[in-house]
Amino acid sequence: MQKTFKNPEIALIPAVFGPFDENAGILETELDIKLINRDDYLALNGEEANVEMGCVVLENLFALAARGELIDVQKVRYLINLAREDAGCNVVQALDECICITTRGKPIKAKTIAQKNYVECIHKNVVTFGVGPAGTGKTYLAVALAVAALKSKQVAKIVLTRPAVEAGEKLGFLPGDLQNKVDPYLRPLYDALFEMLGPETVAGYMEKNIIEIAPLAYMRGRTLDNSFIILDEAQNTSIEQMKMFLTRFGFNSKIVVTGDPTQIDLDGKPSGLMHALKILKDIEQIGIHRFEKKDIVRHALVQKIVDAYERKSNESNRNHGRSGS
Repeated sequence: MQKTFKNPEIALIPAVFGPFDENAGILETELDIKLINRDDYLALNGEEANVEMGCVVLENLFALAARGELIDVQKVRYLINLAREDAGCNVVQALDECICITTRGKPIKAKTIAQKNYVECIHKNVVTFGVGPAGTGKTYLAVALAVAALKSKQVAKIVLTRPAVEAGEKLGFLPGDLQNKVDPYLRPLYDALFEMLGPETVAGYMEKNIIEIAPLAYMRGRTLDNSFIILDEAQNTSIEQMKMFLTRFGFNSKIVVTGDPTQIDLDGKPSGLMHALKILKDIEQIGIHRFEKKDIVRHALVQKIVDAYERKSNESNRNHGRSGS
C-alpha cells in the first residue's frame, strides 16, 4: 500500500532524513518500506503494517526535529524499536518534562522512554537502583535530579560517592595526597555537577559542605538526613560496603545506586550490587530500574562495543561450560 504522510514540515525533511538521506535509508531498510519525497508531499510505500509503523516513527522524528533535537541514526533505530514495542507511543509528549537547566541554559530531559521511567522510579521511591550498560544516563540523570532537589529546597545536601577500586594501578603509587589519589575515580561526578551548576558554584557548595564528593569508605559511621545521596559504580562494592552504604541515610533523604553488572572489577569476590538486587527486590519504597543496550544514548559506536563484549563474554561462558562438562 501507499500512504501519504500528513502535513510534513517540509523545511524539517533535511534534518529528519539526515546527511545524504542516511536516516531515511535506515528507516527504509529496517521497515522494508520506500519513502517518496516530493516537493509538496511525503509518501510511504510497502506492506500496510510496516507503512503504519513508518508513519509513527516519522511523526516522532518530525516532532523531535521541530524542537531542535539532532536526528541521528541511533535515534532513528531507537524510535523504530520503540514503535515495534508500542505503536501508540508519543515520544515527544512522554519526554517533555524538564529535570533541570544547565549553566548554558540547556534543559535536561529524559532522552528515551527507559530514562523517563528511571526518573519516575527515583521520584516514587526512597531507594532506587539504576542498573545497565554504560551510556544509558544512569549517573547523569541521578545527578540532575539531585541538583533539582537541592535548588527546590527538597533536600539540603548532595552526597556523591564511588568505591575507589584500583583499576590496574595502586593508589599508593599515584602522586599527591589522599584527595588527589581518589579524585580521578570521582571525576565523572564532578563533570556532571560542573555542567549543571558551574565550577564556581560547585566549589562554593563544597566549601560549605552542601555538596560532598567522597570515596565510599568516607561514608562509614555517618547518618545523612535531608540529603540526596548517589552511589556510582556500585557493581564494585563488596556486600559489606553496600550494607554499610544503604544504612547511612536518615529522614527526608533519597538514595540512588547506579552500576553496570558487566563491569565488575572485584577479582572474583561477590558484588554488593548483585547481592542487594536479589535480597531487596520485594521491599516497599525500593525501586529497581534496568536499562538495556537499546537505551544507550551515547555515540552509536558505544552500543556496538557493548554488543561485541557481550558476544565475547557469552562465547567464553559457552566454551567454559563445555570444558567443565
